[in-house]
Amino acid sequence: QVQLVESGGGSVQAGGSLRLSCTASGYMYSPYCFGWFRQAPGKEREGVGAISSGGGYIDYADSVKGRFTISRDNPKKTVYLQMNSLKPEDTAMYYCAADPRGTCRWESFAVWGQGTQVTVSS
Repeated sequence: QVQLVESGGGSVQAGGSLRLSCTASGYMYSPYCFGWFRQAPGKEREGVGAISSGGGYIDYADSVKGRFTISRDNPKKTVYLQMNSLKPEDTAMYYCAADPRGTCRWESFAVWGQGTQVTVSS
């Protein structure tokens, strides 16, 4: 069973940057797609970014395009989310997720980390 552990969350002022990391453990027998999701209090969870197993397919939510960058290091089984120009509305719990089918569809992510909090103050 694959497990995901996130790190890198914290508090930052608007305009600042944070980098989230997510490391997978366990045997990964298929080409996993990795993704980042977030959920703010009182709001539905939304997909932020997704990256295919080889990195050839990347997708972002419109709200973060041009500010966030998703990347992965396959030998380290780690996926990153570089977040720049952060806004107060980016405040949320951020979750790493994996899609073992490799489709990268937002609804296909089935393995989840425990989440890391990101708070952006104005």
